[in-house]
Amino acid sequence: MKFLFYSLSICVLLFGCKNTPQIVDPIPVHTSFTIESSEVGETRIINVWTPIGYETTKDSLPVMYMADGGIKEDFPHIANTLDKLIKSKRIAPIILVGIENTERRRDLTGPTEVETDKEIAPVVGGSEKFRNFISIELFQEINKRYRTSNKKGILGESLSGLFVVETFFLKPEMFDYYIAFDPSLWWNNQFLVRNSNKNLNDSLYIEKTFWFAGSGVEDISVSTNQFNKILLDKNLKNLKWKYSDEPKEKHSTIFRATKEKALIWTLNMK
Repeated sequence: MKFLFYSLSICVLLFGCKNTPQIVDPIPVHTSFTIESSEVGETRIINVWTPIGYETTKDSLPVMYMADGGIKEDFPHIANTLDKLIKSKRIAPIILVGIENTERRRDLTGPTEVETDKEIAPVVGGSEKFRNFISIELFQEINKRYRTSNKKGILGESLSGLFVVETFFLKPEMFDYYIAFDPSLWWNNQFLVRNSNKNLNDSLYIEKTFWFAGSGVEDISVSTNQFNKILLDKNLKNLKWKYSDEPKEKHSTIFRATKEKALIWTLNMK
């Protein structure tokens, strides 16, 4: 029974229970290129969406990065959402950069001492190398190919949300905006939550913005609610942040249910 419960938890928290109906998003016009990465030791496919008017102006735009950025992943979903919000003037134009996954659970997780965590994939704990790939190789390539401003953000859901929060803690200087939907903060026995007090140095979060949401899934909501309380108690003066508690949402629904308010709040925060 214990094994069955664990297996069901893994299904919900890592796979989003793929037997639920999936919405197929139209693939937007975009460009793709590859990077031969020395940091992760493989070829990575990068998808880039630019907003309406990019080709006819000379404006430099901020960039939103996403780890679940494959064409068969969340890239079309978020690109279409940004397009809608930009056309309705609810957010300013922004470029979207999606990184296609090869070994998702390797790249998006930090080290763990929990044996059951290690069962989710042949290799886990590669987030540091993946973060180095983004900061050392991908940033440079995007800035070379596109007109970019000095503002950039990252968004992600589930394990990708875990990567967003880990980056927020360990390398806050990498991005200006952080958005995490139902982050898997249970990883490594809630390591990030347990160590957040010593990681949250207010001087590191000047002009940083952080939005995160938690669904009603128990293993996740416990962690996101605890993290919310820690942020409230810390009362950081520099960080602009918001927690969206979504107890009626499932792990498989929260991304679509909260995407627009997350982007509108984050990208309009001054």
